Amino acid sequence: MNWDKKRWVILTAACLVNLCLGSIYAWSVFASSMAEYFSSTSGQNITSGDLAIVYTIANAVGPVTMISGGAVNDRLGPKKVIALGGIMFGGGMILSGFAGSVAFLIVSYGLIAGLGLGMAYGATISTSVKYFPDKRGFIGGVTTAVYGMSSVILPPVVTVIVNRYNAAFAFKVIGAAFLVIILVSTCFLEQCPQGYVPAGYTPPAAQKGAADLDWKEMIKTPVFYVMLLLLTSGAFSGMMVISQASAMAQGMIGMTAIAASGAVSVLALFNALGRIAAGYLSDKIGRIYTLMAACMLCIAGMLCLYASAEGQQALFYAGICIVGVSFGSFMGVYPGFTADQFGARNNSVNYGIMFIGFALAGYFGPQIMRSVYASTGAYQNAFLIACGLNAAGIVLAVVYRGMKKK
Repeated sequence: MNWDKKRWVILTAACLVNLCLGSIYAWSVFASSMAEYFSSTSGQNITSGDLAIVYTIANAVGPVTMISGGAVNDRLGPKKVIALGGIMFGGGMILSGFAGSVAFLIVSYGLIAGLGLGMAYGATISTSVKYFPDKRGFIGGVTTAVYGMSSVILPPVVTVIVNRYNAAFAFKVIGAAFLVIILVSTCFLEQCPQGYVPAGYTPPAAQKGAADLDWKEMIKTPVFYVMLLLLTSGAFSGMMVISQASAMAQGMIGMTAIAASGAVSVLALFNALGRIAAGYLSDKIGRIYTLMAACMLCIAGMLCLYASAEGQQALFYAGICIVGVSFGSFMGVYPGFTADQFGARNNSVNYGIMFIGFALAGYFGPQIMRSVYASTGAYQNAFLIACGLNAAGIVLAVVYRGMKKK
């Protein structure tokens, strides 16, 4: 079999799966609509902020199945792993359409869909990176960018369905569509042959010398913890803003619900562009320098949001665009960064464990944003906290460089 050609078909199938899974980034649109649905059908006084816990749990549980599913993927290949993950994710969304309470939504979307997402996402990323040792950064950027592009496409679609029917119906229809797309895509996925190298490609000396560590060996290395904390620091701002992007646009700037959904799409677009650009750039200048630049950039974006007020749409858009690029940089670079550091053979499990840093950001980011708003009635202090964490990320990048030199 000509794997050099086949790998592009596999990459395309993996990207289609990620396009479905990335709908989690459109949660703020679902949350606003679902809060109104609960209020109208049950009389409960529920806000989108009250539903932030659903998004938090969906992100937090992902590493559990990324790690367990990754072990199966490294041994048996991605077909069964992604099919099972797709059934859980699509099925969880369909079940969410029958939710009558926040607790039901936590189980259907937060747990079932969240666990399915982690299982499928980990396998698509790892499989794609294994097939492209010649351009790990770029491919990591492309596959994660498609994941982010879902929230460019989905918010207007969700808004149209909700306006015509309701939020529950939107969950059912979109969940069913995603289930079909994922299951069809798995038919084109194959396990990467051990030691595969594309024709005409000679691995650089640094890559040749990289040991294939398993997860037990990886967590014994000090550099793993530096990388984990760096991912948490870098992803915190993006997870915080994404979880409340629609509410921020309406509450801070005074946008309508439709305009706010457009802002969510813009954020997602720059998130996706950041993944591709940073992945490509990291192949040229190095992963750590790219991540350091992303932290610096994010501080500027947070300061733009801090200074935003009602009617200042340009400043607000500048802030979310910069934050989107920065967050996308971390998500695009880290699959290849992990494979470079610890080897590609066990990258499904290793990246799943590294993804705990993302889960921590996914938990603390939205929760801190919600707590700050509840106590002050404004988001500004949360933006300053994010600036501090990005500054910590710069320090961690410097520490990483020092460790590598030694």
